[in-house]
Amino acid sequence: MTLQTRISEKGQVVVPKATRDRLGWQPGTDLDVIETGDGIMLRRRAMPNTLTVDAAVARLRSLYRHEGAPVPLEQLNWSAAVDDADL
Repeated sequence: MTLQTRISEKGQVVVPKATRDRLGWQPGTDLDVIETGDGIMLRRRAMPNTLTVDAAVARLRSLYRHEGAPVPLEQLNWSAAVDDADL
């Protein structure tokens, strides 16, 4: 897909709306400007991988939530579950 834009007198470039919508770039999105041999490439800035331990635990808990009654610790032990299984 080839679209066109223009550099303003202030050096600003407008990314076409169709491209912003397709990429999910909202106002305030941080971009990296990468120089190539004959131009530039714009890429969404990667989120830093620096989380506090509490933030990382909170994120994991939100992803891996157990629904239902609590599971006794004895049942979480794989070797005990295999030993007790009727094979």
